[in-house]
Amino acid sequence: MRVRLFIAAVLFLAGPQIASAQCRPPANSNEAKLLAFYAVPLAFSAEGVGPRLPAGAVIVTGELTYVPTAPVSISRTNLCYPPKSERSGLANVLPRPRVTVGLGNGFSVELSYLPPVTVVDATPSLGGVAVAWAAPDKYIGGKLDLALRAHATIGYVDGPITCPQSSLQQTSPTQPCYSNTASKDRYAPNVIGGEVIVGSHTSSIGWYAGAGYSALSPHFQVGYKSLGGFVDNTKVDVTLSRISAFAGALYTMSHWLDLTAQLYSVPQDATTGRLGINWRVR
Repeated sequence: MRVRLFIAAVLFLAGPQIASAQCRPPANSNEAKLLAFYAVPLAFSAEGVGPRLPAGAVIVTGELTYVPTAPVSISRTNLCYPPKSERSGLANVLPRPRVTVGLGNGFSVELSYLPPVTVVDATPSLGGVAVAWAAPDKYIGGKLDLALRAHATIGYVDGPITCPQSSLQQTSPTQPCYSNTASKDRYAPNVIGGEVIVGSHTSSIGWYAGAGYSALSPHFQVGYKSLGGFVDNTKVDVTLSRISAFAGALYTMSHWLDLTAQLYSVPQDATTGRLGINWRVR
C-alpha cells in the first residue's frame, strides 16, 4: 500500500499521467466504513405493512430521507490514495419517489427512480426495485399484519467528494487536490436485501417494525485531474453484509392519502429518518 502512495506522489510530480488503480480495502478500513455509511440513507427500505393490495391497485409515494454526515473517525482515508479527509456529505436530504402496484394474492411490486437532477452538490441517477408479499389480514394471532420483502438499490450518485471546491489548492503539486477544478467522483451503493415486517393498523393510525439483511457491494470511482495533468480514476470496491432494523408510523388522512414517518438504522454504520406521503391513485 505504501508503494501505491509513493507511485501516486511521483505521478503528481511527473506531469500528464493517468492512475486507474483497482483498490479493494478490507472491511474494517475507513474506506469500507465510509462506503457502507452512505448506503444506509440510499437503501430502498420498506414503507410499512398494511392490508393486502388488490391486483391493479396503485400507490404513489413521495419521501424525504435525511442523509447524515459521516463522523470524523471514518472520513479520513489512506489506503487507496494519498491520506486525506473526504468531504463525503454532498446533500443533507434525499428526495425519492416510488410507485407500488398490487399484483394480487398479497404480492406487490415497488419501483423508484431518482433522475439526474442536482440537489446541493449531489447528482443522482438512482433506482430501486422491490417485491413484497403480505400475509392474509391479521396473520399473527389475529392481531398483527406480516409482510416479507426483497429489495435492491441500483444506480449512482455523482459529486465532488475527493476534492471539492473548498479543498482545492495551487501551491504544492505533491499535496492532494492540486487543481482548480473540483473532482467528479461517482458512488454506487449496490444494495440487495430482504426484510420481515410486522405491524398493525386501525382506521386512521398504524405502526410497523421490521428487520432485514443486506448484501452490499458499493463502488466508488475517483474523477480527479490535477493542474499538472495527472488524472486519477482509482476504483474502490468492497463486499460487505449488514443487519438493519426499522420502525415507523402511518396516519391515514383520507381513503386516498397517508402520512408516514420512519426511523431506519444499520447499527454498524448509521441511522436515518424518512418522511413520506402516500397517494392511492386507484
